[in-house]
Amino acid sequence: MAGMSSFNAGGVCVVIGSTGGIGQALLTALQTSTAFAQVIPLSRQSTPALDLLDEAQIESCANYVAALGEIRLIIDATGLLHNERLQPEKSLRQIDAVQMAESFAINAIGPALLMKHFLPLLPREGKAVFASLSAKVGSIGDNQLGGWYSYRASKAALNQLVHTAAIELHRRQPAAICVALHPGTVHTRLSSAFSKSGLEVQTPELAAERLLDVIDRLLPENSGGFFDYRGESLPW
Repeated sequence: MAGMSSFNAGGVCVVIGSTGGIGQALLTALQTSTAFAQVIPLSRQSTPALDLLDEAQIESCANYVAALGEIRLIIDATGLLHNERLQPEKSLRQIDAVQMAESFAINAIGPALLMKHFLPLLPREGKAVFASLSAKVGSIGDNQLGGWYSYRASKAALNQLVHTAAIELHRRQPAAICVALHPGTVHTRLSSAFSKSGLEVQTPELAAERLLDVIDRLLPENSGGFFDYRGESLPW
């Protein structure tokens, strides 16, 4: 895995959404690294618990992590593409207001609240990163196929939130980095049902390794950007 040598040793790392496919792989890889003194998993099942739909829990978890030491890396590995109630729309007639609101709650509003409570905790000096997992289908410039209205729009909203937060973050903590990352197609419960032939489908472990390598190579001037798992910039 990536050595994460660009970070000051001894800091705290946080993986939010640590029970998901990519989140678990990221957590395992980071726990085997010596780059951080502590690697903290947060999810609805963790102690303390973090539910993206509960701002009080988000604030409580931020306070809990802040007491552990300098926070050097926060990875938001949350996301919702489908569940038993929600499926990606193939046409306008399938848009449902309640389902769209659920998609925005998890993919945009929840991460915005994470940034609200966790970004101020990043140190003023030395490398520190907040990385939120987005999706290439959230790119407006890259959209050639249409469909998937709720997921596309919520991830596009996430990208805007990350970019906007990065501008504010730079004023207070110019060395800190806030980015959106596209992990590619990964064999997880979230995307496996929608994988198409011709796409490279990665294992969660490979996806985690690639994402951590990108994070390790990030510089302050990359803050506010949208990058894929190879580190290449994606269109908005």
